[in-house]
Amino acid sequence: MPTRYFRYPFKAGEYLQLKKKHPCGGDVWRIERVGADIGMKCLTCGRFQAIPRSRLETMIRMIQPPETAD
Repeated sequence: MPTRYFRYPFKAGEYLQLKKKHPCGGDVWRIERVGADIGMKCLTCGRFQAIPRSRLETMIRMIQPPETAD
């Protein structure tokens, strides 16, 4: 993952798999909003949550690119 001085360039639509599961049992989230806080939506229950970028970077297990429409 990025170091202290490099921030990963998150993009809306990317899918994140986090290290810990959400209370609903899901661990995959879709990025909805990007800024100082990253707004994400749980794909299992639909809950929206905003997490500070610096904290989120330590929580990520895997990043999947956004799906493209064919």
